[in-house]
Order: sequence, then structure tokens, then C-alpha cells
Amino acid sequence: MKYKILEGAEQFSAEEVAGLLRTTYWADKRPVEQIEKSMRHSACYGIVPEGSDRLVGFARVISDLATMFYLSDVVIDPEYRHRGLGTALLTYIETRPEYAGLRGFLITRDAQGLYEKFGYQIVNGRVMVRDPKE
Repeated sequence: MKYKILEGAEQFSAEEVAGLLRTTYWADKRPVEQIEKSMRHSACYGIVPEGSDRLVGFARVISDLATMFYLSDVVIDPEYRHRGLGTALLTYIETRPEYAGLRGFLITRDAQGLYEKFGYQIVNGRVMVRDPKE
């Protein structure tokens, strides 16, 4: 599947992101106002199929850009799952120069296998960490 990855909160509406987050167990009831605020204070990334403007994947990164980043709200539209889009979005984020050499954190209860491909390890139940590559 061909796609493009977009960067920046201004590329997406909070309503689009809310639509995706409503398909999750962790943010299905999060108010649009809270989503909008979280987007303003994060680096936002989205994925759209080529030839479309429909947002089918989203992720946020919160970082001090010196020591760590927190990967949050990674979601792919259920209709588009299992097509490699989550891997593509994470690959894009993980190769951004601003996160090079930083420790990565995330919390998940059911996608550990995906994140392990990127070097994350479970450290406490749902918490996963990726140590910087030396």
C-alpha cells in the first residue's frame, strides 16, 4: 500500500485524531479539547493513503530532545491494520534525527511484539523502554 507520512499538529484536525482514538481502549473517551491540547504540546505524525486525504494512522512524541522521548497515541484505523502502516509510521518516527541517541518510552498492553521490532523491551508490565543505540 502506498502512503505518505505527514508531520505537525497543523496537518490534522483534533476531530480526525479523535475519530482514530475512539477505536482504542486507552483514549476512546478522551474529549476533543484534550486531544487538541495534547497535539499542541507534542510532535505529531500521521499517515494517509496515497491519493487520499483521509488520516488512517497517528502518533505523538513528547520529548525534551536531549535525553528521552515518550511515544504516545500510536493508532491505525482498524480498516487499515495489518498492512504495514504501523511499522511504517514507527520507522519514520524512530529514524528522525531529533530522537537519535535518546531513550524511548511507551506504554502498551497488547502491542509489545510490534515495539520489540524497534528495540523496545518490557521493563514493567506495560512499560517498554528502548535504550539509545551506542
